[in-house]
Amino acid sequence: MKPLYLLAAFASAAVAAIGLVLHMGSDATAAPNSAFVLIDGSTRTSAELKGRVTLVNFWATSCTSCVAEMPQLIATYDKYHGKGFDTIAVAMRYDPPSSVVNFTQSRQLPFQVAIDNTGLVAHQWGDVQLTPTSYLVDKQGQIVKRYVGPPDFAELHRLLETLLART
Repeated sequence: MKPLYLLAAFASAAVAAIGLVLHMGSDATAAPNSAFVLIDGSTRTSAELKGRVTLVNFWATSCTSCVAEMPQLIATYDKYHGKGFDTIAVAMRYDPPSSVVNFTQSRQLPFQVAIDNTGLVAHQWGDVQLTPTSYLVDKQGQIVKRYVGPPDFAELHRLLETLLART
């Protein structure tokens, strides 16, 4: 009988520990409080993301993977924007603003583009150093998924369908 008590005690402790980790994880997944300075000079805050599913994409014009994924980011935005999806493309601090504006205009990016000229936003979002790095934020302002490198777009679309269907 004694081994059963030990097993029960161990199981209870494990469940409590998992609950603590899940609770800590849910706190850790909140999108950071940030202000995005868009290329038109306006500002958008993280708080304004609530109510929509948003992909926050850190990129640079000098990043070949970033440039290569842009057509798929545009297609994803076009497909889901009318259903409550947004994208904010955050150019890294080392990217010259003139290059970002030129790229945005020449590629006709349909989503919001921000310039992180101080590096503060990248720091707030987990000290982003590698590009592309993207965060998918749900309607409640929680980070659901982080992608380092281009996302698997089929998987991203499935996740978007699920998140957009939630109220």
